[in-house]
Amino acid sequence: MNWKPEDSSKEYMVPHWGEDYFSINREGDFLVNPFADERSIKFKDILEELEDRKIAFPTVIRFHDILIHRVRSLFKNFIQTMEKIDYKGHYRGVYPIKVNQMREVVEEITLAGEKYFMGLEAGSKAELLAILSFPLPKESVCILNGYKDEEYLKLALLGRKMGRKMIIVLEKFSELKKTVELAKELKIKPMIGIRARLETQGAGPWSESTGPRAKFGFTPSEILKAQDYLEENDMLDTFRLLHFHIGSQIPNLSTMREAATEATRIYSDLVKSGVNLKYLDIGGGLGVNYEGIIGGSNTSVNYRASDYIENLLQTIKTICDEEEINHPDIISESGRFITAHHSCIVTEVFGTTQCASANGEKKKIKNANANPYIKELSELLTNLSESNFQESFYRSIQIKQEVLQSYKRGKLSLHERSDVDNCYRALLESIEEMDIDYDDYSNFFEKIEKEITSQYIFNLSVFQSIPDSWAIEQILPIVPLTRLDEEPTKSVSLVDITCDSDGKIKKYLSTDGKREYVRLHKLQKDENYPVGIFMTGAYQDIMGDMHNLFGRLNEVHIYFDEEDPWKFYVEEVINGNTTGKILSTLQYNPETMADRVKSVIDDQIRRGKIKPRDGVAWIDFYESALDSYTYLK
Repeated sequence: MNWKPEDSSKEYMVPHWGEDYFSINREGDFLVNPFADERSIKFKDILEELEDRKIAFPTVIRFHDILIHRVRSLFKNFIQTMEKIDYKGHYRGVYPIKVNQMREVVEEITLAGEKYFMGLEAGSKAELLAILSFPLPKESVCILNGYKDEEYLKLALLGRKMGRKMIIVLEKFSELKKTVELAKELKIKPMIGIRARLETQGAGPWSESTGPRAKFGFTPSEILKAQDYLEENDMLDTFRLLHFHIGSQIPNLSTMREAATEATRIYSDLVKSGVNLKYLDIGGGLGVNYEGIIGGSNTSVNYRASDYIENLLQTIKTICDEEEINHPDIISESGRFITAHHSCIVTEVFGTTQCASANGEKKKIKNANANPYIKELSELLTNLSESNFQESFYRSIQIKQEVLQSYKRGKLSLHERSDVDNCYRALLESIEEMDIDYDDYSNFFEKIEKEITSQYIFNLSVFQSIPDSWAIEQILPIVPLTRLDEEPTKSVSLVDITCDSDGKIKKYLSTDGKREYVRLHKLQKDENYPVGIFMTGAYQDIMGDMHNLFGRLNEVHIYFDEEDPWKFYVEEVINGNTTGKILSTLQYNPETMADRVKSVIDDQIRRGKIKPRDGVAWIDFYESALDSYTYLK
């Protein structure tokens, strides 16, 4: 097959998940299109810049222009849709910082959304302290979610004293009492919201956190009880917002319509009963298409953002018009939509856990005639044809199983077992290379692929850098960043450098649904083979753990620059964790550690076990290792 760059684009489904931010040109360059238009940056130029600056892989690369573009496109989409359907309320987007709390990310988002009065959302005291420190327009709304104690509530009221629209979203009735008591004591008028616990069940990995058994929210009877309590305390006018949330990534549009219908009915009834509501907070849920297929699976969505927004607004508008109440101002917490595309991880594949191609191994078999198993496998391989390939495959599986049992009983040598393994693999690879219509035998070839899939080792910790891939088998697009004009001939799974057998990527995107391998190129001797893991900007940056003490990655912030010869510049480099820094977070003292090692080496020098010059070199080496990057060099 004459492989072309456009074939690579199809293989890695770039047009589907890339949202026009990523593409492959006719020359085989992987491009970043930060404004989703013809303006582009060649990824190979970025890699050369990292090499020149001696920035080691793995590295997080943030394209801040993508972040800015996502914020503005979200607001424009809501505003244009409101004008289109004659929706009378306003859109007041907020960014939930739990999605990615990195200061640089939050700053960029608030600046990009400043003219639209972009707000922030916090779900803990630490996040609330953070958002209080960001300068926001007076019109911006801040949403305060999560369970709250007195200190949390007092910080919220401090925000009110600062002139902020801080809306305390209550999760349970006891928080309402605390809020009212503290507001009276401090003589500060709060802004209160209530989260409704809807009967509508969400969908996807987070569906169990929604519906009638959700841990957050007020039931209808509790909402009415809260309304009475506020009225009794002469604070009904502080009840300004109704909130609902049915999942972080809603795969189906119908689920959102059902939830919006139920929530708007509650909103309408409260308004007609005298509550001065202004805002309807629809929570998060606006999904992104990780899988690249408009299909409604847990890792994709069956809608586009414009469809989601129009269906949502039309549902709310229809009910409000029917009930003859004002259209509420809409708040969404669409953090995943804003951040997912702007960040990727670049690392290198540096080896494989499998043997090289077994084709031709049959020529090296020494005793083919002495062992009936080897003899039969050799004959199957020699006589393999398009008329018998399935029969040959299933017989070879039987032979391999029989050989294993014979070996366990001591009837075969290790050399004989090795010959059988090599011949078996050569047979499978020969079948794979035959000119057979894959579609006619798709189930069969899936078995072949699973049998011969190699494992490529990449310089990364799945647990630290892409935890959702491990925890919920979230599919993240993976693309080789070089050789895109060559056909990828190896079906591989990617395993990381941790000592945990779970440290691997189990699911990969494909045109026919999820599969257990990705097609990459055969590794060449002394080759640097960089791969990109994309759409890691939401949650992955912030949720990583300390497994094996690998720590945070190097990070590079990139901006587009039309005047620059390479069309970009590196605005900032943030070094990843050193081994010493990671150890210090766990109460180790690197200086003490170095002193202890030095003491032992000094003792070995005195005993004549180590030469003085060598001892000094070993001490220097240990100290330099404490200052080095935690990942492989």
